[in-house]
Amino acid sequence: MNHQSVDTTTATSFLPMVSVVVPIYNGEADLPELISCLLFQTYPKDRVEYLLVDNNSSDRTLTILQTSAENCPITIHPLSENQIQSSYAARNTGIRAATGEIIVFTDADCRPQRQWLDALIKPFVNIEVVIVAGEILPLPGTTLLEQHADRQETLSQKHTLKHSFRPYGQTANLAIRRIALEKAGLFRPYLTTGGDADICWRILGENIGRLEFAPNAIVQHRHRATLKELQSQWRRYGRSNRYLHELHGVDLMREITLKECGYRLGRWLLKEIPRDIKKALAQPDAGMAGQVSIVDLLNTPIGLFTARARTAGQRDAKLPDNAKIIDRL
Repeated sequence: MNHQSVDTTTATSFLPMVSVVVPIYNGEADLPELISCLLFQTYPKDRVEYLLVDNNSSDRTLTILQTSAENCPITIHPLSENQIQSSYAARNTGIRAATGEIIVFTDADCRPQRQWLDALIKPFVNIEVVIVAGEILPLPGTTLLEQHADRQETLSQKHTLKHSFRPYGQTANLAIRRIALEKAGLFRPYLTTGGDADICWRILGENIGRLEFAPNAIVQHRHRATLKELQSQWRRYGRSNRYLHELHGVDLMREITLKECGYRLGRWLLKEIPRDIKKALAQPDAGMAGQVSIVDLLNTPIGLFTARARTAGQRDAKLPDNAKIIDRL
């Protein structure tokens, strides 16, 4: 991964055709706000198409897509992927229909900022760049779990870009040069998680080009607000790690035993809580101190909860044989 300055004159005149692919499953509630975000992108409207792919939804997603395509001043192509229930299969459907030189990915529950596409496309002026990852920031949250995730920067690309195996970008905010997909292949359509790492690693592993980070290309995403949602999120991370272990040989995460959990919870009760309460009381703004101290006090148990969920997901996952299939253009 590199950060390289680009000649501003060249970057300004660099306006490749862009195809934005969004897989959608039961996205009726998210679509109005998503389409509004796409409508106000500053990238020239005649240089971008939006391929919104319904993945066999049971709500009004496809109807809303079709209506939006007829009435919006931006180019929207409503597509369907009904054969395989997988966001990666839906993305492949979008890629096959795309006409752009650059293929961009985001999700229905993401909120791209106005300058998103401008900032995400700019690094491609360098022909050596074949993947660009933008940043993912949280939407405003109010629950303790959302505040905790915000503190940990759970959604940020900085974690995946520093992966010990190879850097990769999450498909919530990712752009790939079409020629790289032609050479390395598309997403594995039957994979249910980990496909973003897999496709980036295949491209980088074949030395097709390099990955660039565009920190000003920002989409916002909502943190999980309930323990059930949080558990599901981290179990999925664990399944992803298992699949990537089988596909690429990455290290598995160490299992956290119940004995270790007990020790860390004991240390939390006897050492960390008194320390954080003392720190909070020392703050001049008592209201803020109280709010901060609650999030701080819960850091250890929430961290243990997510770690256990992740190791459970990793332990219970088994890569299906058909998930090894790579689609081709």
